[in-house]
Amino acid sequence: MNFSERIAQDRRLVILRLLERTPGYSANESLLDLALEDFGHRTSRDQVRADLAWLAEQQLIATEEIGGITIAIATRRGLDVARGKAIVPGVRRPAPKQ
Repeated sequence: MNFSERIAQDRRLVILRLLERTPGYSANESLLDLALEDFGHRTSRDQVRADLAWLAEQQLIATEEIGGITIAIATRRGLDVARGKAIVPGVRRPAPKQ
């Protein structure tokens, strides 16, 4: 696995963990983009949208478009991955809590 794949896996985990912590388990792409920067991921909006599309394909989130903005909503499966209860190739597994 190369470095860019590891970055993508971590970015996807961060998105799922952010959704886990939000009311209604949802957030729009703009908020996710800003929050990803707080976790050291400087990405383009296109990359965030691509990650959201990938997560939706894996049934880890659902998405809806409102006024040209993508809203991401975590699924039960996505929450299980965020919590380390399920493993999905392409998403970094969270470290155990100490």
